[in-house]
Amino acid sequence: MPRPAPDAAKAAQTKLLRQQAGRWLKSAREAAGLTQAELAERVGLRYYTFVSQVESGLGRLPIETQGAWAVALGQEPREFARTLLRYYEPELYRLLFDEDAGRAAQRA
Repeated sequence: MPRPAPDAAKAAQTKLLRQQAGRWLKSAREAAGLTQAELAERVGLRYYTFVSQVESGLGRLPIETQGAWAVALGQEPREFARTLLRYYEPELYRLLFDEDAGRAAQRA
């Protein structure tokens, strides 16, 4: 089955949210007093350039690495993952954590 054509507005929104996530991650790294290279070493990355890509919004953290990033940045892992979910998967975040969305789903 062919995939539907990408929606330009949705692609633009995704790009914007990834950039916002990247800014949030960069501020968390800076607050922890780490360079990109130091963070990369703490989370077991071979190259610090992945940190740069994520901070610029070109990449996103894989789910399986979010706990390590949280610990390296001195963050509570559950809240760290929840914040990233808000940026990376806003509709899922809304369904899980927005009380109004939850009530509407129960009524449906």
